Amino acid sequence: MAEAGMVIVGAGEAGTRAAFALRERGYTGPVSLIGAERHLPYERPPLSKDAMALAGAGMKAIADAGRFEQAGIRLVLSAAAISIDRAAREVKLESGVSLGYEKLLLATGARPRRLAMAENSRRCVYLRTHDDAEVIRAHLRPGARIAVIGGGFIGLELAAAARMLGCAVTVIETEKRLLTRAVPAEIAAVLHEAHAKSGVDLRCGAAVTAIVDHGDGVSIALADGASIDADACIVGIGAIPNTDLAERAGLAVENGVRVDERMATSDPHIFAAGDCCSFPLGVYAGRRVRLEAWRNAQDQGNLAARNMLGRQENFAAIPWFWSDQFDLSLQIAGLVDEGVETVRREAGEGAFILFHLAADGRLVAASGIGQGNAVARDIRLAEMLIAKKARPPRDKLAAADTKLKALLAA
Repeated sequence: MAEAGMVIVGAGEAGTRAAFALRERGYTGPVSLIGAERHLPYERPPLSKDAMALAGAGMKAIADAGRFEQAGIRLVLSAAAISIDRAAREVKLESGVSLGYEKLLLATGARPRRLAMAENSRRCVYLRTHDDAEVIRAHLRPGARIAVIGGGFIGLELAAAARMLGCAVTVIETEKRLLTRAVPAEIAAVLHEAHAKSGVDLRCGAAVTAIVDHGDGVSIALADGASIDADACIVGIGAIPNTDLAERAGLAVENGVRVDERMATSDPHIFAAGDCCSFPLGVYAGRRVRLEAWRNAQDQGNLAARNMLGRQENFAAIPWFWSDQFDLSLQIAGLVDEGVETVRREAGEGAFILFHLAADGRLVAASGIGQGNAVARDIRLAEMLIAKKARPPRDKLAAADTKLKALLAA
């Protein structure tokens, strides 16, 4: 049998970052990166942004084939892992090939949550992969009628891209406002106004009761009796972690593959990282979370690689997320729902930052919105304050002339 090495299942951001990190840390044994898609590993965030809004925008590869070859990373594409033999330390692929491993990393990501009533519709589409993006992009032509079910980040980013390409867009959200679970009401209101001004028809508090194809279109019936006709319907109602492989192997699963602070699963030879896993956050007293975020996938891929090589490092990064819609950029650091009090700081030209404080005054999150990079620097500094468990004075946080760097130094 070939020498057992490091095997990574999942060639997305976390898996690819881990593969290169193993080499950067001096590992010289075999490294195999297994990807279910036919494409080279690529960046997913542009799929709902640049790849949609810019005509001719192509796939943004994380690394070209030459870099994988130069690093000695065996890249196996169009390959599905179907089982793990933990006793033999082997991963079996759908092709029948088995790979022995010294350590195994599961970076299997997540998949779109399906809408049952849309399952028989050929006009309803989901976004997760580059191929999905290509299908959606083909619908986004001037004058096309596009319905979006779900007023979360993916739905709103795609709605913005569709409007920029000249489509007539309707967003249907069951909650009373957009982004109910993701951002504070003040920021959601800014995004609502931006979409409305651009001509997006926003239907909040609207429940879908039926979806029926007709000819080259689809009709979406709402509980209030309204009906929306569209050429295509994009469904964006969340994601489900891909845990099937882990479950079949008997690994602990809790809203994703359960890992500890080091990204290790219930089997010490198997790690998990990225969208597929739930993990404890030390800065929030060990609260277990699962994050679907680009930087989180990078951070965890790097950490998992180090710990697969014997390090004992704990995950200490602060959650961070961004979204671009029209000319607005939203950034969030930390977990907003950890806060019980909010302090607002104006950042000029309509931009603002909300600082979220715990009951003891500790800064636990910051969320901001503005044009371009208006809030980027202060969100980064807020992230550092969160990591230090700082308790900045409320009046200083609110004052636009107070430098957050000075609060960090204090």
